[in-house]
Amino acid sequence: MEEREKEKGKGGERWTAAIANITEMASNLESLKKLLTKKAVYVDDETFAKASLSSEQARTIKVLEQRVETLERELDSAISAAAHARTEKRQAEAAKKAAELRAQDITRELENTTKVFELHMEELRAKQEEISERDKEIKLLEAIIQTLGGKKSISTNG
Repeated sequence: MEEREKEKGKGGERWTAAIANITEMASNLESLKKLLTKKAVYVDDETFAKASLSSEQARTIKVLEQRVETLERELDSAISAAAHARTEKRQAEAAKKAAELRAQDITRELENTTKVFELHMEELRAKQEEISERDKEIKLLEAIIQTLGGKKSISTNG
């Protein structure tokens, strides 16, 4: 029972506060009405329409100005990105050219090494032929020596 009475008391307090709020709002509205009556400017429909049109155009202009600013920022960003891309492209082209020059240098170096190798091979072949000729001469001389030596031993035996 006591709880119900407390709830009724709380409910009554809420209604009292709500009514006080509504009364205060009514007072504020009355004050606003008086203020508007004293300070308001009354215009005809044509002037109001022109003022409304001007206001709407001002809002549209403001929105368009903001859009232009946004587009200008995007354009600046795109220009910066393009400049960055051009710089990267130039760097890549320079690196490519340097790599091509290095490849040409290495190719020349390999060609020169090949020529030197071929010259050495020719020298080795010539030396091999010379050794082979001398080897034949040595074998011939050995055969001559054996033949002569064999005759000597035959003539000393006989």
